[in-house]
Amino acid sequence: MNAHTTEERNPGERQLTVRVLAMPADTNPTGDIFGGWLMSQVDIAGAILAVQVARGRVATVAVHEFQFIKPVLVGDLVSCYSELEHVGNTSIRVKVDVYAEREIDPRTLDQVARASITYVSVDENARPRPLPPRP
Repeated sequence: MNAHTTEERNPGERQLTVRVLAMPADTNPTGDIFGGWLMSQVDIAGAILAVQVARGRVATVAVHEFQFIKPVLVGDLVSCYSELEHVGNTSIRVKVDVYAEREIDPRTLDQVARASITYVSVDENARPRPLPPRP
């Protein structure tokens, strides 16, 4: 990745925004990682990039796509990579690719999910606010 400031990033440049270990507490009664847990991690990852671009508070307004490609297992190290897809007047669309390093073989890296999420920049009253100018 290029060494740009967040404001200078262009669509297609991605950054590691969340890295977390899937734990037994994140499972359902059959021992599988909850899909909702993974969705939450992805929303956080996308929001981190959106907050940097907005230079302030954002709200999730749409999930355009969420694909579960492979299951996440207990012990997997889950990494979310975010990149800008589109920047509008108040909104930011972020693509998030999710990979898992498997505990049984940490050299194994599997893509487990992908998503496209739109955030809107909001003011202190949770109303849309224009994004700051981009360089």
